[in-house]
Amino acid sequence: MPEKKVIYAADAIPTLPIFCHATQDPTTGLIYCSGSIGSDDKYQLPEGVQAQTTLLLDNVKKVLAAAGSSLDQVLKVNVYLTNMKRDFGPMNEVYGTYFSKLPARTCVGVAQLPFDALVEMECTAMPN
Repeated sequence: MPEKKVIYAADAIPTLPIFCHATQDPTTGLIYCSGSIGSDDKYQLPEGVQAQTTLLLDNVKKVLAAAGSSLDQVLKVNVYLTNMKRDFGPMNEVYGTYFSKLPARTCVGVAQLPFDALVEMECTAMPN
């Protein structure tokens, strides 16, 4: 059985040692991106969900590029918000500027995210 490909994007925000940026299924070619939060390379978060969403989607673009894909190839996105009432609309404003071909999406409210982030996203994409 072929082994999955583990992907680390050199220009993306570094992962913690127990994570990788993404994996690729050797049979289907599907790319599974790990959850991303909108932090800088020192894991500092900007204020506000829009700034965090921008940073995390910029990071996802870099991970997908390293995997031979792009945001246009994303099939499914899972979004996690710590405050749906306050942050759903502002997150969507930024989200809509990144996806010209809208993928399927789930958005759920959660109690807490790593480093007290306001938003986290993970996605599945096809290769280019």
